Amino acid sequence: MNLQELMRRAKIWRAGEIPSATGFSTGFEILDDTLPGGGWPRAGLTEILSAIPGIGALRLVLPALARLSHTGHWIIWVSPPHIPYSPALSECDLDLAQVLIVDLPDEPSAAIEQTLWAYEQALRFPDCGAALLWLDDVADLHLRRLQLASEAGRTWGIVFRPERFGAQASPAPLRLGLSACREAQAIALEHELKVTILKARGGSHGATCRLQL
Repeated sequence: MNLQELMRRAKIWRAGEIPSATGFSTGFEILDDTLPGGGWPRAGLTEILSAIPGIGALRLVLPALARLSHTGHWIIWVSPPHIPYSPALSECDLDLAQVLIVDLPDEPSAAIEQTLWAYEQALRFPDCGAALLWLDDVADLHLRRLQLASEAGRTWGIVFRPERFGAQASPAPLRLGLSACREAQAIALEHELKVTILKARGGSHGATCRLQL
């Protein structure tokens, strides 16, 4: 297959090529305006990296997850670090009947292999709208498998990772860095979040916006 054929089949993209508005709304107008495509991608991995657990990474995606759950799509959580609090999710308008939690046995010797396998199956699962995973260090080969599975299953794959992995290469088409706004910290506004695009199709690298969660 030559280069022209690959381009015709949309298997590659030019670094400066801005994608059409094919994304779906994040629920935050300013973030929609910042992201190429006008919102979250409908398929492929989105990495969300933050230095502090609980800074607001999950709240960032909840509005979109809620809308997906009301379209009959499954929202699959694979080995979340904490048991999801159902009343809070319901308050965010998430249809709990469409939420599936995969809780794997705590066996350190095989935990990562089982988790990655389960997440790949979730990405390929019919009618899965979004699959969530919390990852630490992982081989690039595994991430590439997950990216391919996400595209094949037409599933939005959301991967939460520590900030320190932001300097490493990743096959995820979209990578966001989250941090608390210093000005907000100074005046005790706990829910103002700075979102930085670390990687995106369309040359939006380095673009930032601030959200009130």
